[in-house]
Amino acid sequence: MKLSSGMKIVITSVVAGLIGGGVAAGGVVHFTQDNQTANVTTSNAKTVKVNQSNVKGKSSATKAFKHVSGAVVSVINLQKQQSLQSNYFGDQTQSDSSSDSSGLQTASEGSGVVYKKDGNTAYIVTNNHVVSGSNAIQVLLSDGTKLTGKLVGTDEQTDLAVLKVKADKVTEVADFADSGKTEAGQSVLAIGSPLGSDYATSVTEGIISATKRQVDATDESGNSLGKATVLQTDAAINPGNSGGPLVNLAGQVVGINSMKLASSEDGTSVEGMGFAIPSNTVVNIINELEKNGKIERPALGVSMVDLSNVSASDQRDVLHLPDSVSDGVIIVEAEKDSPAANAGLARYDVITKIGDTKVSDSGELRDALYKHKVGDSVKMTYYHKGQEKTVTVKLDKTTSSLNKEQ
Repeated sequence: MKLSSGMKIVITSVVAGLIGGGVAAGGVVHFTQDNQTANVTTSNAKTVKVNQSNVKGKSSATKAFKHVSGAVVSVINLQKQQSLQSNYFGDQTQSDSSSDSSGLQTASEGSGVVYKKDGNTAYIVTNNHVVSGSNAIQVLLSDGTKLTGKLVGTDEQTDLAVLKVKADKVTEVADFADSGKTEAGQSVLAIGSPLGSDYATSVTEGIISATKRQVDATDESGNSLGKATVLQTDAAINPGNSGGPLVNLAGQVVGINSMKLASSEDGTSVEGMGFAIPSNTVVNIINELEKNGKIERPALGVSMVDLSNVSASDQRDVLHLPDSVSDGVIIVEAEKDSPAANAGLARYDVITKIGDTKVSDSGELRDALYKHKVGDSVKMTYYHKGQEKTVTVKLDKTTSSLNKEQ
């Protein structure tokens, strides 16, 4: 009598166990005198069951997520489908492969958060780069409801935009916390739609890594917009998270996720370096966008470089600064008929204060300047050829007006 292949496996495992000096549990094999298997029996094994969770109550992160997640939306940027073919004269024709009857296709997807309901209208903040170039905008609520979004206003400088939708389907609204009270090490959640709406309302957890990080800001064409002051976090932020909220463990928005650093300038891979626009900046911008649809900022009309980027010898020999001055912003050039030039500020002057606020770099200078309105007069403290001086500057120009005059 031949053994089945299955029986060979059982016997082999048992024999191996016995040779090893142990007891083979789970089965007993009986042999007849002619080495044929006579009988196989199996002991009763205990079944595995699911036990009650020992976690009692809800974690702070879970409570925070549930508090705000209903206000987080996906933002879909729809654009006209461009033909991949053109005629000999360079004229492009509309492609016949449009995904819908309107001729619009999804160009990109991002995130946003509902921050206000006013009558029949709900307002959403997102990133400017999420909606840039759109021919139409769709907003996907957390419950899957799809709404038509209308652009209220955008600001390229801070990378913020405000949308509005009909409010009858909106059930939750987020609130903002004072980002000036955030601290490094504080736990935060990033909520949004990484890789698009297929992963809507995803949440990641991390901490605030830095509260006033200076990063280079650029427009859609890669042109420099100067330095931006942002919150740094190690909460995972991926494409599609842009425009979504960074929230504290009370479920309040402390920032709007805007970018991440994937590699350094030398190509070194980077993990856990995401950036969010602080909520204090966000609130100022969205209130202005609701009111005017755009941001008019006062301008000094100067090109600048941080004092910290200049060698100690140049600070001493070229700028003639005293050793006590280590922070400030150097005027490289003052445009003709600009507020700075009209106030007497000139090349190589070093600005150290705007009003009573000390400025150590160009980012802090912009932050202090943008707290004022066009038409305000502001006192500035600066060093001219090593001598401390003060001057009153009339902020009667905007960035857009100066650009038009160039």
